Amino acid sequence: MDEKIIKIAIVDGQGGGIGQQIVLKIREILSEIIERIEIIALGTNAFATVNMLKAKANKGASGENAIEKNVLEADYILGSISILVADSMMGEFTPKMSEAIAKSKAIKILLPINQSNIDIALTQQEPLPHQVEDAVMRLKNYIERMN
Repeated sequence: MDEKIIKIAIVDGQGGGIGQQIVLKIREILSEIIERIEIIALGTNAFATVNMLKAKANKGASGENAIEKNVLEADYILGSISILVADSMMGEFTPKMSEAIAKSKAIKILLPINQSNIDIALTQQEPLPHQVEDAVMRLKNYIERMN
């Protein structure tokens, strides 16, 4: 019996640096099940998508429609908290994008990066690499619980 492919959407904008780090960490931490994972790089722009693809995302797409369509099919969505905020990332993240992510049935694992004037209570301001590792470890725990 074939095992279900786990679809993980990584959403980022601007230069795609956060998404790139997430892709690399997924490949490192989930290496033992990587053949069961499809990493989908979703960038607000082509530059962000290309940088996530360089980190070996399985496939990628850019723009509002691509994000809206693909987050609906994802099992998990990873990115910064900004992906839930309309007009974030210096205006790159549109209201339709943030609404699609919010409505998606996917489990959302978000980095509490203090952008868009959002400060999340009870979180420590850890360096980005620590936040990325924590997010991917949470992803791993979800996947393990589902199997």
